[in-house]
Amino acid sequence: MTDPLVLDGGSLTCDDVLRVARGDRAVVVAPTAAEIVRASHDTALSASSTRPVYGRTTGVGANRDTVVGGDDARAHDLRLLLSHAAGVGEPLDADVVRAAMLVRLNQLAAGGSGIHPRLVTALETALRTGALPVVHDGGTIGTGDLSPLAEIALALTGHVPWADGAVEPVGLAPGDALAFMSSSAVTLARAVLAVDELGRLLDAAHPVAALSYCALAGSPEAFAEAVHARRPHPGSVRAAARMRELLWHEGDLSPGRRIQDPFGLRAFPQVHGPALDSVDQLRRILEIEVNAAAENPLVDVATGAVFHHGQFSTAYPALALDQLRAAVHHVAELSAARLGDLVEPDFTGLPAFLAGGPHGSSGLMILEYVAHDALGRLRHSAGPVTMGTSVISRGVEDHASFAPHAARSAASAAASFRVLLACELVAAVRALRLADTAPHGRLLASIFHDVDAELPDERADHRVGREVALAGTLLDRLVGRR
Repeated sequence: MTDPLVLDGGSLTCDDVLRVARGDRAVVVAPTAAEIVRASHDTALSASSTRPVYGRTTGVGANRDTVVGGDDARAHDLRLLLSHAAGVGEPLDADVVRAAMLVRLNQLAAGGSGIHPRLVTALETALRTGALPVVHDGGTIGTGDLSPLAEIALALTGHVPWADGAVEPVGLAPGDALAFMSSSAVTLARAVLAVDELGRLLDAAHPVAALSYCALAGSPEAFAEAVHARRPHPGSVRAAARMRELLWHEGDLSPGRRIQDPFGLRAFPQVHGPALDSVDQLRRILEIEVNAAAENPLVDVATGAVFHHGQFSTAYPALALDQLRAAVHHVAELSAARLGDLVEPDFTGLPAFLAGGPHGSSGLMILEYVAHDALGRLRHSAGPVTMGTSVISRGVEDHASFAPHAARSAASAAASFRVLLACELVAAVRALRLADTAPHGRLLASIFHDVDAELPDERADHRVGREVALAGTLLDRLVGRR
């Protein structure tokens, strides 16, 4: 394992989150951040002695005007955690929980919560030792992951059992409950994992589409640099450049079979580009969020002030997730279209459905059904979650982004997208085999050689599920091939 990741509350990246989520890196809070956490706690104590502070001297939600404190203060914090830890839905996977713990620890290290330092230390210890709490999926709507974060806090304080390992329980100080829960760390963790998966699949889609291009004898004009320089959206320029790199590494610009290709080839950069741009935009948003001191209220060490605000709103990641899923759906539609072209003799000059057996064989006919089933599932996952809201807590909380739903749907969309690309890859390889040809460019020829060696060459009618599953795993090998 490499040196520990040092958390300072301001420089965490999506790649850092991925490495910790997968158990590849330990973490430690920077000494300077630990000092800020202590100063923030002292500031919160001082402010609470002179003015009402939400969640410290008052209840929460519609109980915001109810005064709490005195001898009952610590008991109030425990009641708050117990009442908010609903524990509904399926338990989250270990990588999501680790990522959420990391994000929350880094946010606390930013020093805006006023939490007692011992809870920060306990969370750091849990990550370092591999201790994992049981965290459930349900109960969040985009105004803070109150329920799952309450479960993590209850494990740290010894009030619920751990799923794996354990740390020495720590006590609660007044105000710690809300200070710990006031975050969307779980949603952000899921979004980081989902955007990585979608980004990888979008990268893999380039060589898959390039193999289909070769099987369909496409025209290079659609990817020409001169074309994309006249409408230079960053994503489409990047997609076209990647296709040129894959298809004409040695400068072969021979004309294609048709004066104009079907949209699955001809409009690939224009459709793929928005998805690439959406990935970049979401990553930028997430890297702001995972480094944000967004707790309500914000304890400002520099001025000694406490600010009540709406930074709990997750409209930015929710809307970006909606955009990304919609963009990926468009990309997936073109993959399904190319699959349809690959099984059509008018486009390939090969037998219908790429059949290799006797007359009337079905070949890869069923792949269109499998692909459109995946596309239909993706379509459901791509529906916007940000078109609704909620009014709760006796009317005082009257907006929600539903970002947790958007992150959950992004993971579902990625699973469907993988199946669809796998179907196209199986068909493209079959078509190139039947035509007894291979890509000419060095890079794509190398990719085809590797995939051809892994996928079974069984041309008579047979069950193709194993090939689709194998192709789905091979997609990961196509990411970043140069």
